[in-house]
Formats: sequence, structure tokens, C-alpha cells
Amino acid sequence: MRVVLAEDLFLLRQGIIQLFEEYGFEVVAAVDNGTDLAAALAEHRPDVAVVDVRLPPTFTTEGLQAALRARREQPGLPILVLSQHVEQMYARELLADGTGGIGYLLKDLDDEQFIDSVRRVAAGGTAMDPAVVAQLMTSHARDEPLASLSAREQEVLSLMAEGCSNLAIAQRLTVTEGAAAKHISSIFSKLLLPASSDSNRRVLAVLAYLNA
Repeated sequence: MRVVLAEDLFLLRQGIIQLFEEYGFEVVAAVDNGTDLAAALAEHRPDVAVVDVRLPPTFTTEGLQAALRARREQPGLPILVLSQHVEQMYARELLADGTGGIGYLLKDLDDEQFIDSVRRVAAGGTAMDPAVVAQLMTSHARDEPLASLSAREQEVLSLMAEGCSNLAIAQRLTVTEGAAAKHISSIFSKLLLPASSDSNRRVLAVLAYLNA
């Protein structure tokens, strides 16, 4: 799997490169600024881009903006954002795109979680940090019809956004898989979204709605 990595901290960048190599990934470019990230994505067209939000020269949202521009030029480009910060506006733009794998993780996870998330995003899936989901949902807590969801349905929606399957949701909430499926059906009904057997597209649809 071919990866373009954007991280401005040298030691962290080298550590991520080493981790990728240990798991059999090919890092085709590793850059430390937004300008070089845009050029690397255009040149290499990787299987997935792993991008820090805050890169030189502005140290604001340079990395995420460069990735979003590249995604507009390469529809469906899988992007995994790895950051210490939740930039809600750009996170919503990324999620609302609805094409290709997406992820937004905070820098507090172990090696296996990280690698699993990269693989999931590269395959067209979703990998969302629970803290990111919570912030996005909180910002829309008063919106209709999201406000019509029960507390349990809010929990289920949050787990769906993380990329959990029906079985995984049932295990996390200690309920039956059938009960989880009923909650999900109710969520789609209240959000006016048709249910789908494709869990990744289902999550993208829900997130796109929440961030519309």
C-alpha cells in the first residue's frame, strides 16, 4: 500500500515512517509542509494520505486544506487526518464529501489501532476518533431532526460514525445484534436516510447529513 505522509515534527514523522515499513506499507513521500504535500499527492496519487492538520507555513489548517484541495482534484482520494486538534469546519467539509475513505484521529492511539485505521480508510471505510465525533455531534445538538434521537440512538450514531459494524455496536453497548439493528433502523428513519447494507456508505451518509 502506497502512502503519502505529512507531519512537520521530524521525530514523529520518522517514527510513523518506521511503523509503516514494519507493517509492509510503502511511504512514497514524507513531507513537512502544505506546499510539498500538495505536490506529493499530485505526483504520487497514493492509496491513502495521512495528514497532520497544522503544517508550515501557517501552522493553522495548512495540511487539511491541502488534502481537501487534492481530493477535489482526485475524487475519492482516501484521507486520514492525524492531529492533536479538532478543526470542526474542515472536518465537516471532509466528511460531507461522501466519496472515498475518510478518517480523523487524535494523536493518542496505539500502533495497531493506527494501522487498522489506515487500512480501513484506504479500503474506502471510515475511522473516526470518538472525541471528534462527540465534538461534531455536540455542535449540532440543537439541530432537527438530530435532536429527535434518543440518548441510546445518539450513542449508536456515534459508534456508527467511528466505523463500527452492527455486531461491534452490540458488543460495545452490551445488547443483542438485533437490538442494535433496530436502533440503526430508527436512526435512519428519523434522519430521513435509507438504510444500506454497506456500513461504510451508511456512515458517510449519516455524517454527510450531520455536516450539511
